[in-house]
Amino acid sequence: METSRYLECLAADHARLGAVAATGLAETVPSCPDWSVEDLTRHVAQVYLHKVECMRTGSAPQTWPPDLSGEPPLALLDRAYAQLRAEFAERSPESPAHTWYDPDQTVAFWIRRMAQETVVHRVDAELAAGTSVADIPDDLAHDGIDEVLRVMLGYGTHRWPEAFTGVLPSSTVRLLVDTGEQSWLVRLDATGAVVEPGSTDQAVHATISGAPPELLLWLWRRTPDDAVRRTADRHAVDTFRAVLGAATQ
Repeated sequence: METSRYLECLAADHARLGAVAATGLAETVPSCPDWSVEDLTRHVAQVYLHKVECMRTGSAPQTWPPDLSGEPPLALLDRAYAQLRAEFAERSPESPAHTWYDPDQTVAFWIRRMAQETVVHRVDAELAAGTSVADIPDDLAHDGIDEVLRVMLGYGTHRWPEAFTGVLPSSTVRLLVDTGEQSWLVRLDATGAVVEPGSTDQAVHATISGAPPELLLWLWRRTPDDAVRRTADRHAVDTFRAVLGAATQ
C-alpha cells in the first residue's frame, strides 16, 4: 500500500473509533475483557504518543506511559492522533525511526503499524458498543494479514521465542491462509514460524480461507473460530490458533 493510502485508512478508523467510543466509555470490550472502552481509548492514545517519541528521539521511551489520567479519554485520543499525524508529516517514510522490528527502522514501519493498530481497535470499540462493524477495505485487510503473518508471527516467533513456549508444535505443521486473491504458506515447527508466498496447489495440513476482512479479524482473534472456512486437519488449525494467540496478545 502507498503511504497516502495508509494515512487515509488511519484517519477514517481514528474518526470511527472516537465516534463509537463516545457512545459508551464504560462498556466492556468483549475482545479485550479486562478493558472498558475508556481503557481501549486511552491505550490507543498512549500507543500514538509512544510512536511519536520513537520518531522524535530515535529510541524507545525509558519510562512509559506518562501519567495521562487527568486528561479526558476522547480529548486525549484526538490530541495524540494530531501529534502522530504531525510527526508523520514532518518526516518522509524513509526517515530513520526506532522500531521493535529490526528489519525496518523507518517511519514507514510506524505508518503501516498505526493504520493496522487502529483498524483492529476500531473493531474492538464497535464490538463493545454492539453496533455494526464498519467495512474494512480489502487492500487494508490484505496488508494486515501479511503483517500479522510475516511480522507478528514469522518475526515474533524467532525474536521472542520465550513468548511461544508450549504452543509451538514439536513436528512441522504446514498451513495455507488464502483470500482467493492472495495466499500465504505458513510453516510452524519447534523453532518458530516461516511465512512464504503460497498457492492452492501446495501440500498442507490445513487451509484457512475467507474474505480478507474476515481473515484479518480471525487472525487477530476478534472473531470466533468458525468465522472462516477451514479444511482438513483440525489439530493443525488449533495449533496455529494457539501460536497466533501468543503472537497477537
